[in-house]
Parts: sequence; C-alpha cells; structure tokens
Amino acid sequence: MNPARGNGETIITVRGLKNGFGDQLVHDGLDLDVRRGEILGVVGGSGTGKSVLMRSIIGLQPPLAGDISVFGEATIGLEEHEATEIRKRWGILFQGGALFSTLTVSENVQVPIKEFYPGLDGALLEEIAAYKVVMTGLPPDAGPKFPAELSGGMKKRAGLARALALDPELLFLDEPTAGLDPIGAAAFDELTASLQKTLGLTVFLITHDLDTLYAICDRVAVLADKRVIAVGTIDELLALDHPWIQEYFKGPRGRAAVASAERAQART
Repeated sequence: MNPARGNGETIITVRGLKNGFGDQLVHDGLDLDVRRGEILGVVGGSGTGKSVLMRSIIGLQPPLAGDISVFGEATIGLEEHEATEIRKRWGILFQGGALFSTLTVSENVQVPIKEFYPGLDGALLEEIAAYKVVMTGLPPDAGPKFPAELSGGMKKRAGLARALALDPELLFLDEPTAGLDPIGAAAFDELTASLQKTLGLTVFLITHDLDTLYAICDRVAVLADKRVIAVGTIDELLALDHPWIQEYFKGPRGRAAVASAERAQART
C-alpha cells in the first residue's frame, strides 16, 4: 500500500448521490472523490450498494439525484456520442468475469475494440487481443479457448484482458478475487498492482477481501448508513470509532489480514 500515490487531481467526483429501488433508498447524499493514479478500495456490508455506486458512475444505474463527473466531465444526461468518448477511457471487470460463453477468450477481448473502433483489420484485432491475453498472465494458447475451458482464476484474467482492451486510464474491478483460493487471490492482487504501476491506471476496486485492502489499496472508502462514512488509509480508518469499521478491520479476519501483511512486508 502506498498512501503517497494518487495525491494529484480528482478523476471521479460524486456529490449528493441518491439511489433507490421502489421505497428502499440505497444511497442518500453520498459523496466520493477518487484521485488519479490511486487504487481505491470500496467496502461495506451487504446491501450498502457498492456495485450500485459503480454502476451509477459508469452510467448503467441512473441515480435519483446527485452529480457525477469523470475526467472532469459531468456524466449524467450526456448525449450518446459524448458518453461514448468517456467510456473509451475506462475498462470494467464485472464480478465473475462476465465473459460471453459462446466467444473465445480472444473474441471476448475484441468485443470493446469492435464496438468503439469498427472496421479494424481482423489480423490487427487478433494481435491486440493476443497482447492483452499475455499482459494479464494467461498463456498464449488461452486465446482460442472458450470460457468453459478455463479455471476460475483464468476467467478473471480473461475478463481483465477485455477490460484493458482499449488501453484505459481508469479501471473498475467488482469483487475481482471473489471465488479464488488464497494463492490465486494473492496472485491477482499482485497482477493488479503491477498493471497499475506499469500503465499508470486509476483503479476503483470493490472488494470484501481484507488481504486485498492491505496488500494493494492506497485508500479505502467505507459505505454505511446510505453514504460514504469515511475515506482514508487503513490506519486512518482504524482511528475512527464507527462500530462497523471497528468490527470489520479488528475482527478475526481483520487480525489475520494484518498478520499476513506483516509477514509479506518482512519478506521484502
């Protein structure tokens, strides 16, 4: 974790966000800033709307009220061509990978390229996809395979390759280590941190994995009470007396994550 990273401009700004379904409010007056170049972890209990927040930012969940800007541009109510220009600059890994089962890994990676840049030569598309596949740590022969032929960890990497297809500045990851064994989850964390550093990415990372928070997140945003109740480094959050924060970070799994992080630091 590098708290010094991401101290520059704000790349995502959310103000007064209100989301709900029927009579149930999920967010009410939610504010959040994401800094360019940081890995921001987003945590919260079940039903706090972590994925709803992400979907609002990327335009899949129109909010009931509030303002959202990405790259300095207000995103609510944009004309389609304006929204398209902004969407080109981010990539998304949905929970579970969300790969198209009838397409090969290579074809999955090519989907966003074909959407935003129709008419590209097929050989060039194959070359780009092959590069993205290898970039995410998959073997070169993974490209022609279908999702059903991949392990859970390989599916996540294939989904990440697709998220990186357009060389984005901003990467959204929704529970990227869910369902992975501890070794696979740690490897995915290392990959995320390496890509962030190499490509200069800003990463918005929804997770419940405490090991991930300790290993790679610069700051953590905590969702509770229908809003973001705190944003900061883990040490800064631990200084707060909110009961959920204390239970989350100081419970048995939190203590195990601390011990794991300390062991990892001792080995470096």
